[in-house]
Amino acid sequence: MAIAIRKPDEIAKLKAAGEIVGNTLQYLQSIIKPGMTLKEIDALGEAFIREAGAIPSFKGLYGFTGSVCTSLNEVCIHGVPDNTVVKEGDILGLDIGTKLDGYFGDAAITMAVGEISAEDEALIECAKGALYHAIDSIKVGMRFKELTKILEDYITGAGFVPLRDYCGHGIGTKPHDEPNIPNYLEGKPNQGPKIKNGMVFCLEPMVCQKSGNPVLLEDRWSVLSEDRQRTAHYEHQVAVVDGKAIILTEATASV
Repeated sequence: MAIAIRKPDEIAKLKAAGEIVGNTLQYLQSIIKPGMTLKEIDALGEAFIREAGAIPSFKGLYGFTGSVCTSLNEVCIHGVPDNTVVKEGDILGLDIGTKLDGYFGDAAITMAVGEISAEDEALIECAKGALYHAIDSIKVGMRFKELTKILEDYITGAGFVPLRDYCGHGIGTKPHDEPNIPNYLEGKPNQGPKIKNGMVFCLEPMVCQKSGNPVLLEDRWSVLSEDRQRTAHYEHQVAVVDGKAIILTEATASV
């Protein structure tokens, strides 16, 4: 399947959807505190998205019950909001999708709940650092597998490992589209499709400590590492414009 090339007006619509994601993440990060439940956090995120005029695109997607993926501590991605209470010292992944005017936004952060350990700070910084390093490295003509290798090298260079079997992805008028962008290389980096102006996609480093082999919990959503240690996840949606990547999911509102 061909990777879509978006026109400037489409990129503008994707940016509008993406900014709501960024603003929602910023809002939640500013208000989450120990004692809140994951369901309360999810409800606050959904309300913020709807008040901004968008639809929470994760709600009902493939059967997911929440609007925000709330991935606590050992859960790396796709955590289901429930009545679990967040505590001082936890780390919490928030992954949010929106739909606005037929176009999708998608981004994620992992945040500290109160004071966290130096080890957890390093874990989160690896996921965030890998994301921004990869975005800064994007240029027209490079292959997506080269981008994958950049992500993997950053993660392993920091002493961690990428989660396997899950990946970044294209996005546009569908929440998930071509291409798939893993955080670990299979094959050679000089193979596969090249990055072109007008492409829009999500990069999302998913960082584990000892093992990248995924384990799916009984809820059939929550994914963690087989080592059962804490994990981190960061994501931005980018568009390639004039030869470089611009982030579509940065926050624009002041909290």
